[in-house]
Amino acid sequence: MRQIRIAVIAGDGIGPEVIGSAIEVTERAVGTSDVRIEWTRFPWNSDYYFEHGRMLPPDGIEALRPFDAILLGAIGHPKVQDHVTLNGLLLPIRRRFDQYVCVRPAYLYEGVESPLRRYGPGQIDILVFRENTEGEYANVGGRLYEGFDEEVAIQTSVFTRRGCRRIMEAAFRAARKRRRHVTSITKSNAQGFAMVLWDQVFRDVAQQFSDVETNSLLIDAAAMEFVRRPDRFDVVVASNLFGDILTDLGAAIVGSMGLAPSGNINPEQTAPSMFEPVHGSAPDIAGQGIANPIATVLSAAMMLEHLGVNGPAKALDDAVRALLRARSPRTPDLGGTAKTADVTRALLDHLP
Repeated sequence: MRQIRIAVIAGDGIGPEVIGSAIEVTERAVGTSDVRIEWTRFPWNSDYYFEHGRMLPPDGIEALRPFDAILLGAIGHPKVQDHVTLNGLLLPIRRRFDQYVCVRPAYLYEGVESPLRRYGPGQIDILVFRENTEGEYANVGGRLYEGFDEEVAIQTSVFTRRGCRRIMEAAFRAARKRRRHVTSITKSNAQGFAMVLWDQVFRDVAQQFSDVETNSLLIDAAAMEFVRRPDRFDVVVASNLFGDILTDLGAAIVGSMGLAPSGNINPEQTAPSMFEPVHGSAPDIAGQGIANPIATVLSAAMMLEHLGVNGPAKALDDAVRALLRARSPRTPDLGGTAKTADVTRALLDHLP
């Protein structure tokens, strides 16, 4: 019997609701396998911040290190500025555990209508590789003369050749298993240092993968093409900021943020990877029991696949596909009136 240890950070808002659903469904999926999961919950969220003045304890990161993976619900509270929660919990985990690959798929499932009318099931299938540890989210800079007219704020992006190369190599390796095409997202016409380096490294890496076709698009053109012709994209590789923006757009064009999973991956597995839905804590619907748990369930499926638990991972994915194909039950984000619990029960019914 294989034992897997998962650290759980349910977080804020709808986080505990969708995490509870994902754990219940995942337990059912692994129930007939030789895998058993030990779930360990950590109470780190904005309530913890209100009580302790920080998002997690001083030894919090190291407390996570022994685990095989981390499952995260959502972080964010209306009374706490987002940069506090981001830099207090998410970014330290990503950086300390070198989770430099953020994988975010956008797939149009059968039974889900895209706001782009002419696209049907499977015709939008994009896999975004977002650089996850540097770039625009490096948080290098500062503020001077706060509160005065002379106040200055400086925010510096950090791009390294190593950081660019390794996210691009990961994207190319993934493309070899798909449709063999990688699109790089840039803005080198305006960012003449960081993005010029990005472009140069992309050309260098592309030479190592001569069997994969490539394209390079400015971020504004890429956003337009995500809407006009999303079927032209296979694998997309982007910086931290550009990848973040494009994946929200990607979720919208496949029907809902509630269908968008993600993985923060340490490919070398020298530390745990972290899996989370792309959506935020959604405080406007927290506690109403109407959050869509599918993105978190799909994130759990990504987690199992990353850990080599392929049968249960596929079972979760198949259950989601069957539920969406049936077009019921549906939470409000997909035009329905179902509760989180209704979707959870339906997913359980679709599992063997």
